[in-house]
Amino acid sequence: MAWVIIGLGNPGEEYKTTRHNTGRMAVEFFAKKNDASEWRDDKKAIATVAEAPVAGKNASLVLPNTYMNKSGTSAARYVKSVKAAEQLIVAYDDLDLPLGRIKISFDRGSGGHKGIESVTRAVKTKKFARIRIGISPSTASGKTKKPQGEADVEKFILGKFTPSQMDELKKVFKAVAEAIECIASEGREVAMTRFN
Repeated sequence: MAWVIIGLGNPGEEYKTTRHNTGRMAVEFFAKKNDASEWRDDKKAIATVAEAPVAGKNASLVLPNTYMNKSGTSAARYVKSVKAAEQLIVAYDDLDLPLGRIKISFDRGSGGHKGIESVTRAVKTKKFARIRIGISPSTASGKTKKPQGEADVEKFILGKFTPSQMDELKKVFKAVAEAIECIASEGREVAMTRFN
C-alpha cells in the first residue's frame, strides 16, 4: 500500500498564505523538496494531486480543493479502507501549538479542527498519523497565546502570516518533510520520539 499525504487548507488565491492553509503549504514544500511530479487536477477527488517518492515507494500527495470542512471528500477517494488509513498522513494548522512547533499524533480526536473531523468521518477511523503545525503566537516563556471566541479564532486563522513568520515557517516545513519521511521509513513511534 502506498502512502497518502494530505495537506489541509482552503482553495483559492485569497487563502494562499493564511494560517489555515499551513498544512497545504507544508505538503507543497514537501513536493518541491522531493522532486514530485507535476500537480494535476483530480476532478473526482476534488483535489490537486502529485506523486513523490517516500521511503522508496511512490506516495500520493493530495491538496483538497474543497473548503476545510469538506476535506474528507478528497481523502475518501485515496483512502479506501480502515486498513489503508494506517498509511495516511495529514498535515494541518493547530491553534494549540505555538508557531515554530510541530507535533505528530495518531488515533486522537480532532481538537475541534473541522478539516480533521471531515477526514475522520470520510475514512471511518481516527487511526491515521497527523502532523500538527503550530500557528499561535506565544509569550516570552513559550506559552501559547491563542485567540479566544469563535469570531476571533476565525479572523486569526484566516489572517495571513507576516513575512518574518513565513521565514520561520520555512524551517518548520523542513521539519515536517523530515517527519513525513521518518513516519514512512521508521514508523510513527520513532517519529513521535524524534519530533514531539
